[in-house]
Amino acid sequence: MRQRTLGRTGIRVGEIGMGCEGFLGKSYEEVKEWLDLMERAGVNCIDLYTPNPDFRDNLGRALRGRREKFVLQAHLCTVWQDGQYKRTREIREVKAGFEDQLHRLGTDCAEIGMIHYVDSMADWEQVRSGDVMQYALELKRTGKIKCVGMSSHNPEVSLAAVNSGLIDVLMFSVNPCYDLQPANEDVEELWAEKNYEKPLVNMDPQRQELYETCQRLGVGITVMKAFGGGDLLSAELSPAGKALTPWQCLHYALTRPGVACVMSGARSLEDLKQSIAYEDAPESEKDYAEAFAALPKISWKGHCMYCGHCAPCPQGIDVASVTKFLNLVKAQGEIPETVREHYAALSHKAGECVGCGSCETRCPFGVPAAENMRRAAEVFGA
Repeated sequence: MRQRTLGRTGIRVGEIGMGCEGFLGKSYEEVKEWLDLMERAGVNCIDLYTPNPDFRDNLGRALRGRREKFVLQAHLCTVWQDGQYKRTREIREVKAGFEDQLHRLGTDCAEIGMIHYVDSMADWEQVRSGDVMQYALELKRTGKIKCVGMSSHNPEVSLAAVNSGLIDVLMFSVNPCYDLQPANEDVEELWAEKNYEKPLVNMDPQRQELYETCQRLGVGITVMKAFGGGDLLSAELSPAGKALTPWQCLHYALTRPGVACVMSGARSLEDLKQSIAYEDAPESEKDYAEAFAALPKISWKGHCMYCGHCAPCPQGIDVASVTKFLNLVKAQGEIPETVREHYAALSHKAGECVGCGSCETRCPFGVPAAENMRRAAEVFGA
């Protein structure tokens, strides 16, 4: 399993992580079987949004003797009441819910303390200025969590949280259909059929800005909804009008700026094995570019997807990386020092481009790569 660093936290996570849905309704023996497979494969990051006590107890037992091998993304503000899940901002409930989580998992800390499900600006303001954020920061100071995270489906809210400097990790819904939708406080709008009735063109600029800002500021992204709840894998249900493969969805998410880990929405061991198999899959079977270019309801014409089809460059330029750095500069309005350093480390610079156009002939999205190289040479001075 290839590992990535989770932004500025320094925590190393496998590219493929595990959502907790697959553990629900499973016995301890089944949960242990799942965890055994994950340990062997290097799937080390586990999302823990559900407060279900049986799930927490079973996972805690299965973690005994190997807790240090896993990165736990524990959620704040999610509690169990009257036999069902409840999201809360009541600090007494938040504290009790988190302590219950640690106790049932048999651990005294969690790597990520994820403030759960913040999809409106009003909710973000309440969290930011209220007891919940103060509690999260206290947990970080005392070592009960190593970093503060937040989960959201709304790019506007997420940008506000990332730019605040208060969160280190963002759990965000990333897939090629949701990425074309503008910000909305109603998460159900992301999969509403009416929003896909007309052809959609290019990524929502706020979502693009979000990913680039996360990379620039070192906020690591853990991905949820990479398969759109499974809809993207079905020709009948896909909002794009055509089915994609799990490996194409995973590759898309993992090539977005800032992304460190994709939480697999596995409902069976076979689902999980299929996601793990991504690591050894041929590049041709991961490749989403040509599939995306042929989607009947969606177009990314002129938009760089960082898919790498522009390679190889006769001059040795990493055209996709140069374009990514150029876009980071555009988003910021200046050259961040980290971007300057990463550009300087490239073996070949944009100024070496001879304008042969070979990269453009291979691009499925019609990106003006040669012009991008010219602009990058001006921006970076080489």
